[in-house]
Amino acid sequence: MIDFRILPVTSFQQNCTLLWCEKTRKAAVIDPGGDVGRIRAAIDKLGITVERILLTHGHIDHVGGAQDLAKALSPSVPIEGPHREDAFLMEGDYLPQQCIMFGLPQTEGFTPSRWFDDGDEARIGMETLQVLHTPGHTPGHVVYFHAGARLALVGDVLFAGSIGRTDFPRGDHRTLIRSIREHLFPLGDDVNFIPGHGPMSRFGDERAHNPYVGDNPV
Repeated sequence: MIDFRILPVTSFQQNCTLLWCEKTRKAAVIDPGGDVGRIRAAIDKLGITVERILLTHGHIDHVGGAQDLAKALSPSVPIEGPHREDAFLMEGDYLPQQCIMFGLPQTEGFTPSRWFDDGDEARIGMETLQVLHTPGHTPGHVVYFHAGARLALVGDVLFAGSIGRTDFPRGDHRTLIRSIREHLFPLGDDVNFIPGHGPMSRFGDERAHNPYVGDNPV
């Protein structure tokens, strides 16, 4: 089975998640947006060994600390995800410009070791995460789902009582709604999810009460 620890990082209070296989203590870090020192301290305290860094999408508050963390870990670990449609957010000058705009520590553009496609899998120790391509907030956004734990890491697609913004470059509201209703909700009402910001919730609760994407939207 898996266990996890959520670490809100940076001024955006973005939910960086440490996710690990309980049997092997092998782990992944999902969306290390910054505050790398805090993330490393949590890794050491938990006594886990990070195998890879997983990204849900290319926005600076989710990827800003990825390269520094990958280099700081020994041995250095690969950065994987999201879908290649987010390459324009991660390569070139876009990330450095975002750092300047939001007053965040400087990071350079980069290309992950692996882009994910819908239906791919990511391994953590003896456990497997299913990858779902869920565009809308960004075109290359992905979600990581562990069927046994009934747990999804949804980045900025869905929040408790809200949904992701679509006013960023290449965001699309209709596509986002379709991703939630056709890719996330069918996983089951009992699935708990960790959003990119804010508290955890369940898909069933959002179907019942979320005013933007629930069964009875306002």
